[in-house]
Amino acid sequence: MELRHLRAFLAVAEELHFGRAAERLHMAQPPLSQQIRQLERHLGVQLFARNTRSVGLTSAGEAMIEPARRVLADVEDAERAARAGGRGEYGRVTVGFAGASSNTALPVLARAVRATYPNIELEMQGQLYANAALARISDGTLDLGFVRLPFVAPGVEYCVIEREELIVALPEDHPLAEKHQLSLRDLAGELWVSFPADSGSSLQSLLQQVCHAAGFTPNVIQAAPDSYTIIALVAAHVGVTLTLTSVMRANLDVAVAYRRLVDDLPVIESAIGWNSQNPSAAVRSVVDLVKVAFAEPADLPFEALAAESSSDRGMDQPRPHH
Repeated sequence: MELRHLRAFLAVAEELHFGRAAERLHMAQPPLSQQIRQLERHLGVQLFARNTRSVGLTSAGEAMIEPARRVLADVEDAERAARAGGRGEYGRVTVGFAGASSNTALPVLARAVRATYPNIELEMQGQLYANAALARISDGTLDLGFVRLPFVAPGVEYCVIEREELIVALPEDHPLAEKHQLSLRDLAGELWVSFPADSGSSLQSLLQQVCHAAGFTPNVIQAAPDSYTIIALVAAHVGVTLTLTSVMRANLDVAVAYRRLVDDLPVIESAIGWNSQNPSAAVRSVVDLVKVAFAEPADLPFEALAAESSSDRGMDQPRPHH
């Protein structure tokens, strides 16, 4: 049985006339009659009761109509899916994320994909920090991921979504919180809370780098798996932490003081990265949406967030000196 046999059968079954069925299929009547006879021989049953004046369905023909329609509908669905997949309108795209920087960008991306390509499924993979996401993008086991610049990974391209500052978070009643701004050397004797060393967090790596540049090794007393838990531990007086303005934005209502650092620290650029060699048309479609949705990266300056904190709390927030 071939698809042409099913199409021939349905045309005759719905028209109950070989001539009209042949016209509908854009073919001559003899080949159509031959296809019906081939189908009946294959099935070993008669599908039509026909004489010189009329054509009718047998009970076997009646029973075959709906299954034949379902088969052809499924074939059409498969054809549409294949064509949509070739155009990048269908498929599954894996997205790795973690941390506060993805909290705003991820919903923006998800809404854009849902509105533009409803047949593309975003498979979210959480707790995948920047360095770990970068490694998986590089080896092809992840399609898109939230990463931080700079990085060295051949073949990985990116779109910057935010520019952030490195800041310090302390309990709001910590003696150092009375200062408008701090240096890392002011914090050399403090206990620190950070991400686990093997978490793949770029922030954990930055903590080690900037503290070593300031002349000391941070005494990390406790590790936690995400920024929210880290900030909660800071509020609980477990230690201080090096964090980002995106984390400050997401935790303004917590009993924590955020202070700018006077040290020469890099501006941190958060980005969405992908492998330029990824063959998936769906990934290319999502990447195009990323480039449009984040064409103008957001800036998260400390002063604006401090002012927001002051407004939200109904009190004056100390402003950093310049």
